[in-house]
Amino acid sequence: MLAIQLDATGGPEALRPVDLPRPRAAAGQVVVRAQAIGVSHAETQIRSGALPFPLPLPAVLGAEAVGEVVEVGEGVDGGLLGTVRVGVTGGLGAYAEYVAMPAAMTCSVPEDVTPLEALAGAAPGAIALALLHRARLDGGETVLVEAGTSAVGGHVVAHAKEFGAARVIATAGSPAKLRRALDLGADQAVDHGDPAWPDALPDIDVVFESIGGASARRVLDRLVPGTGRMLFYGMLSGEPAAVTAADLMERGLTVVGCSGPGWAGQVFGTHYPEMLARLGSGRSRAAVHGTLPLAEAAEAHRLLESRAATGRVLLLP
Repeated sequence: MLAIQLDATGGPEALRPVDLPRPRAAAGQVVVRAQAIGVSHAETQIRSGALPFPLPLPAVLGAEAVGEVVEVGEGVDGGLLGTVRVGVTGGLGAYAEYVAMPAAMTCSVPEDVTPLEALAGAAPGAIALALLHRARLDGGETVLVEAGTSAVGGHVVAHAKEFGAARVIATAGSPAKLRRALDLGADQAVDHGDPAWPDALPDIDVVFESIGGASARRVLDRLVPGTGRMLFYGMLSGEPAAVTAADLMERGLTVVGCSGPGWAGQVFGTHYPEMLARLGSGRSRAAVHGTLPLAEAAEAHRLLESRAATGRVLLLP
């Protein structure tokens, strides 16, 4: 089968089309004949070596796929054969024509949702829903959504008021993305390409922190003392949020780390099917910037790193 292999970390050109044996379904797994494969910004950071990740090389990157189930492993319902499922691998292996995934981390694609829509919306939308539930908004807060047009951030912006936000401020990095943030439902859009952007923020109750690095400490200064909270779930800068326990004690603030096995179990066990149901009912929408052939995975990475994409970039086998 065609797969995209990474032999050593580096630029997009490090992604190499190769012929590999088709994976077999281990106990608890399904194998799907992929119809579409997701590409994420985090995967560009893994490929470059900027994001710490246990990566046994050579490796096939990719965590999201949708396709027809062609094999089931021990302990998996044989009735799944021939059905179309969307899911995640748990880490690697999706940049390929056939993808093995834990059956428990897959869901049936609703009839009113295309496979591409399911793939584009399910995982980032599920993460956004988990973040919004974890934020416990009470109806009066001003929230800041960093990278508010990213795959996850766009869903947070679109649904924040439904979950209780009174005012939504989103950041973005280009005029087109600033306009899109407003279209998604933000009341204000801030250019995070401006080094001084945190200084112009009003008082913030909740920050959905995905940039990390030094700016996170400056954003912390805008949080309301005593009740302000930061939900840390990404490192688009390639660095963790530069926030210390002393910073939090000084102002009585809370930082919630949104990651780890328990978090993943909630995202994919509860909110993944919830998001697919929303896509089917029209309560949520999936944004697809474009598609590329699987063999052009390197070009997909270049597109994401250019920051020009305004929706998901998908690979088609």
